[in-house]
Amino acid sequence: MSRPSRDLNPAAVSDALASGRRARAGQVEVTRQRILVTAERLFAEHGVFSVSNRQISEAAGQGNNTAVGYHFGTKEDLIRALVRRHTVPMAAIGRRLSDRYESSTDLRDWVTCVVRPFTDHLASLGSPSWYARFAAQVLAEPRLRELAAAELGEASMLRDVAASLHRCLPTLAAEVLRERDDMARTLIVHVCAQRERSLGSSTGAAAAWAATATSLIDVIVGMYLAPVSSPG
Repeated sequence: MSRPSRDLNPAAVSDALASGRRARAGQVEVTRQRILVTAERLFAEHGVFSVSNRQISEAAGQGNNTAVGYHFGTKEDLIRALVRRHTVPMAAIGRRLSDRYESSTDLRDWVTCVVRPFTDHLASLGSPSWYARFAAQVLAEPRLRELAAAELGEASMLRDVAASLHRCLPTLAAEVLRERDDMARTLIVHVCAQRERSLGSSTGAAAAWAATATSLIDVIVGMYLAPVSSPG
């Protein structure tokens, strides 16, 4: 005669199932992060349009060559995820700086709020890093730039910093301000991409990024204050 089975404890079953779900979710997140880091490195080294999702999956050590598609969808979705991965911490740095300079009317303070979210974040990544080189490709390619802009949306912090910076330059026309804003963004990203490439695995990355930030702020303040000449 068979022994009667014990009744399972519902609470124990629930805990076991929850623990299993957490473990699976943790493994999925580890895989996602590995794919993102690998994609960023390959994009920085070889170009966004030269690297396939299959190559990223293989380089990330995924046995399934469709892992990128499974976890992210299309390459465009992967790029959006990469942008989001960095813009969130950069926005947090920007908010701290803008809160510090909230009542300032000094142009240099507001240029600092534009430059340092990028350079401070790059410093936090350690060395080597690849984000600046990836960002330079995004900035230079209209299709990628549109993807990044859609991911950023109309971030209130960015609008507030731009408005405060523009208030320091009341004599400049709106068109000139927009043009110099674009010049400033382009300079920041491409100078940082060049610096990132030169740093490699250097142990002095933090000091190098601090020096880069100071130089960029000096130059961009001068650019905003430069006279406006008539064409011709």
